[in-house]
Amino acid sequence: MTPPLWPAPVASAPVDAVVALPGSKSVTNRALVLAALADGPGYVRRPLRSRDTTLMAAGLRAMGVAVEETAEGDWRVVPAPLRGPARVDVGNAGTVMRFLPPLSTLAEGPIRFEGDPRAYERPLDAVILALRDLGADVDDGGAGRLPMTVRGTGGLRGGIVEIDASSSSQFVSALLLSGARFANGVEVRHVGTSVPSTPHIEMTVAMLRAAGVRVDHAEPDVWRVAPGPIAARDVVVEPDLSNAAPFMAAALVAGGTVTIRDWPRETTQPGDWLRDLFTRMGGSCEFTAEGLRFTGTGEVHGIDADLHDVGELTPTIAAVAALADSPSRLTGIAHLRMHETDRLAALAKEINNLGGDVTDTADGLEIRPRPLRAGAFQTYDDHRIATAAAVIGLVVPGVEVENIATTAKTLPDFPLLWSALLGQAAGPEAATAS
Repeated sequence: MTPPLWPAPVASAPVDAVVALPGSKSVTNRALVLAALADGPGYVRRPLRSRDTTLMAAGLRAMGVAVEETAEGDWRVVPAPLRGPARVDVGNAGTVMRFLPPLSTLAEGPIRFEGDPRAYERPLDAVILALRDLGADVDDGGAGRLPMTVRGTGGLRGGIVEIDASSSSQFVSALLLSGARFANGVEVRHVGTSVPSTPHIEMTVAMLRAAGVRVDHAEPDVWRVAPGPIAARDVVVEPDLSNAAPFMAAALVAGGTVTIRDWPRETTQPGDWLRDLFTRMGGSCEFTAEGLRFTGTGEVHGIDADLHDVGELTPTIAAVAALADSPSRLTGIAHLRMHETDRLAALAKEINNLGGDVTDTADGLEIRPRPLRAGAFQTYDDHRIATAAAVIGLVVPGVEVENIATTAKTLPDFPLLWSALLGQAAGPEAATAS
């Protein structure tokens, strides 16, 4: 069944809003894994409730972990001996398909991993080969991808392993998160070209250390996790800063001010780069008691940016660049071809279909702004492509977004959040989108 087209709202005036974003997906799913392996019950407070995090919680439950909802909407996680047989649906969530197989090696019994059709196309070979080198029994039919079965024996030897993580930093994080529970810990040595999205590895390391795990990263491209307990914690999840991108972009392209509530002054989230990137494109920002206030004038400048470490921001940056007054060049993002979809090809095709001039290069995008026109914008079941289309629709009447519901992957109720943002353009009070 073809998803309905969503008419992207047009901004009729400068925006003026306060936005309360849901919690970070990256922090939520890491916190869930660490809580499941901890030495006692813990809490994940203000978690993101989305498809990806729900799949992570369901996967842990399938292996015997209790993930209970509290009256306040938090998650209480009670570790238990991991067990199979069990089936885990990863959907199309990179964190679930990569973080849970290492954890499942600690289970007694087989754990089957399945998912969406697109999940079967995404690379997993680095994790599979690494687990085998560390002593795991993994049956992937020789494909190096899903579906697969991990035959757990209640523990894993661990030790030193070499991997090529040049296509995803999640390969490194996956091994580090469970490594303290391996008999010999784990030493991960990256042997390929540069690892993308390194802030996500920094996030993993910081969360492990906060749970009392000894992590050594003194040597470049080498991470050592010592064997030992993982402390149960009470984790409060930061707002998802990458999901601030379309809301800040709204102020940039339509003019006005958006305040992102509770923006942390110190964070490992890649989304924190938005402050610099969008300032370079014509906006300005400042911290306030409420969060981060971002202001735009409607005048957008092109940018030459290496987004290798923050590739997830690319769709929104590209959408803004298509509306700029000068060309943009986005580089270092070849790894985006293996995300929820081939994001580079998708962005080039869809912006060009609206009259744009975008070239899909070997490692990025070259964007030459042109007047855009009305038309349908395909999302390829990719949440960030969908929100990028909404940004373009703010200033290009007649943009219709296919399957806007795919935004539920990380940003539940996005259409309502977007309407709340624009609803304040004509009103004197700033509302909260939450």
